[in-house]
Amino acid sequence: MPQKTGGEVIVDSLIAHGARTLFGLPGVQNDWLYNALFDRREQIQVIHTRHEEGAAYMAFGAAAATGEPAVFNVVPGPGLLNAGAGLASAYAVNAPVFCIAGQIHSARIGRALGDLHEIPHQSEILRGLTKWSELVLHPADAGRKVAQAFQEMRSGRPRPVALEIPPDVLKLRAEVPKTPMPLQPYAPPVDAGMIEAAGQLLGKSKRPMICVGSGAQGVSAEVTRLAEMLGAPVFAYRTGNGVLDSRNPLSLKTPEAHDYYRKTDLLLGIGSNMRLPLQRWGTDEGMTVVRIDVDSAAIPRIQPPDLGIVARAEAALPPLIAAVERHNHKRESRRDEMLELRAAFAKRMAFMEPQNTYSRILREELGEDGIAVMGMTQVAYAARANFPVYKPRTCITSGYQGTLGFAFPTGLGAKVAKPDAPVIAICGDGGFMYCAGEMAAAAQHGIPLVAIVFNNDAYGNVRKMQIRDYDERVIASDLVNPDFVKLGEAFGTNAFRAETESQLRQALRYGFKSDLPTLIEVPMGDTPSFDSFYDQGRIRPPQHG
Repeated sequence: MPQKTGGEVIVDSLIAHGARTLFGLPGVQNDWLYNALFDRREQIQVIHTRHEEGAAYMAFGAAAATGEPAVFNVVPGPGLLNAGAGLASAYAVNAPVFCIAGQIHSARIGRALGDLHEIPHQSEILRGLTKWSELVLHPADAGRKVAQAFQEMRSGRPRPVALEIPPDVLKLRAEVPKTPMPLQPYAPPVDAGMIEAAGQLLGKSKRPMICVGSGAQGVSAEVTRLAEMLGAPVFAYRTGNGVLDSRNPLSLKTPEAHDYYRKTDLLLGIGSNMRLPLQRWGTDEGMTVVRIDVDSAAIPRIQPPDLGIVARAEAALPPLIAAVERHNHKRESRRDEMLELRAAFAKRMAFMEPQNTYSRILREELGEDGIAVMGMTQVAYAARANFPVYKPRTCITSGYQGTLGFAFPTGLGAKVAKPDAPVIAICGDGGFMYCAGEMAAAAQHGIPLVAIVFNNDAYGNVRKMQIRDYDERVIASDLVNPDFVKLGEAFGTNAFRAETESQLRQALRYGFKSDLPTLIEVPMGDTPSFDSFYDQGRIRPPQHG
């Protein structure tokens, strides 16, 4: 058998599994990993960041934009903890992110001897942030465990995985097996009887409705066909946006869906945890709930459905469409009803300015294939209801984690993974400053992301709540910011201040054509709150009174 260091085994295995980019920060525990990366630099690119949080978020952005695994590396202890928010975000939205974490010397793990970067129970921390995590203790095991990590990412519900590798293992040169080939992902078999039963229920329903999540991102065409067969509107809360093109009359944003939901007799969930309808809107005896999800534990978690199918959407939808064709009945077109519903909601939303205007400009300038990373800011909150999404994986959020500061570095990762697509990161001033140092990484690596900072000199949402809900007890929410244009220029990027619609359009167009990162500051005053549309209550009574 050939002799390799542990670091060489890891890098060779990453390359064998198709990894061509690694986001990370070197450090003493990972020296021998980066030695191996240097030797393979023609085959795998290293994008080094200015903070571990940036490395994790960039991997998250690459994974979210493509659906393919993305890899990052950090040192142990504080490095891993800094990356925790990125791992938590990837976990929340089911992104296949591979964390390669350093460790202390293998003989000293768990002995509390005060080694550099040692923290108690690092392995347990990683297991809480991933679906699968292992410790590598010899180079001979490294290739097999990398292969297993990729298999776990691609199997069942995609979520982050991790390997911890001590520095002595990375350095050790030993005989190792041949680099393993990728392992076949596993998925539950499709139950033909359950599919037939679902087809019967859908076929006889009068007002069906479809809820999609991240598990439906790969079945856009099938969801579109099924929706049009059934005349069923489709809605997504966060992660399913773009599964059905927003220009399709059957595509509803959640506030519109909330109104239609009260008359629905069957709700079909595809790759979604369905928190919004099941927890907030409610179900009753007049509604049948059918769910398709690859995660068997998720199906009954909030409320057991009437019929639950454990399967990947890619495997379940083709036979389900065939079953519906056998049992379906003719329904009148709901096109006019849907258009009226959307028009009524647009009228209700008209007061949301300037958010409506900004969303319209961003949508028009992004084009058909553009990707928007929605940060935690007023424009992005309103975008949940006023930003059309045309294709899967073109609207990236941090899901239920709501991680402030994620948008800018996540956008960098998305742009690295999709270099030919326009990508914007929609940031507030508070969130942007979390990872503003990654402007240096963007400039150094030539990542032409367009980042927009909507600047109201505050943690705006916090301040709104303090004024509205707590008798104007404004505390710790006002901010002092840099001159963002000068900040961008100091990093060597394009930088603009857009105070008019025309200036914003011009800056966006310039940024999309440039080979440099672009920072656009948009000064904002106070804005209307989106909360009245976001906090929608129960509209169907409990099933048992």
